Amino acid sequence: MTNTAQPTRATLTIDGRALSHLDFGGAGRPLLALHGHLSEGSSFTALAAALGPEWRVIAPDQRGHGDSDRAGEYTRAGYVGDLVALLAHLGVDRTVVLGHSLGGINAYHLAAEHPELVEALIDVDGPADLPDHGVSPLAFVLNFPYTAPTREELLAGCGPLAPVVAPALRRLPDGSGWRLPFHPGDTVDSEDLVHGDHWKQWLATDCPALLVHGLRSQVLPAEQALDMVGRRHGTTYRPLDTDHFVALGDPEGFAAAVREFLAGV
Repeated sequence: MTNTAQPTRATLTIDGRALSHLDFGGAGRPLLALHGHLSEGSSFTALAAALGPEWRVIAPDQRGHGDSDRAGEYTRAGYVGDLVALLAHLGVDRTVVLGHSLGGINAYHLAAEHPELVEALIDVDGPADLPDHGVSPLAFVLNFPYTAPTREELLAGCGPLAPVVAPALRRLPDGSGWRLPFHPGDTVDSEDLVHGDHWKQWLATDCPALLVHGLRSQVLPAEQALDMVGRRHGTTYRPLDTDHFVALGDPEGFAAAVREFLAGV
């Protein structure tokens, strides 16, 4: 059974900064869904439909993404603080947390720092160790314009990524043009700050966890994925024949893996 209800968008103000989120509603158990870089909460629309009324999917536009305001910094503390504030605002005392890439790392950091809030974890291709090779893999976005007078000009400046970002472009509040759903400079700052060794946080909890791994991932090597599962108690491994963008590469397989795991939580 699928959930066909349209999500509601709401905004929480944190220290004068807007944090926007989608709530797919319903009386089901809460599932906090965290997107990766260059993405936003609406990327979980298909998953919310696949999970049906049994799960209430809450998908924030994390700081600096989508309809949420840009932030002064993009550390784990900043991201996690936003999530804690959002759950408190919504009156959610305990939730399953799912995250892709950046969102996956933020998810298990949230669990490590606030285990009382997290019932279970679903990490979608988020590594426990992300080495810094000196040049950000997202450095190419620094060549993108953040704003442009017309939608067409903005897309032209995004080159091959134009089809990916096209559905998410935003009008400027004053109507003078269009903007990207992320700021190029902020994105690179955020990517740089997520690099490093996160093994301590990944291993800090023992709640049920699922690692969904793209077998052709550009981010999470197979050896590390298997090590993550082997070293953390209560972790299930679900490989899928995709690259890093698991939900795009195999949406049905991704939804099935999540549903199967949630059935046992």
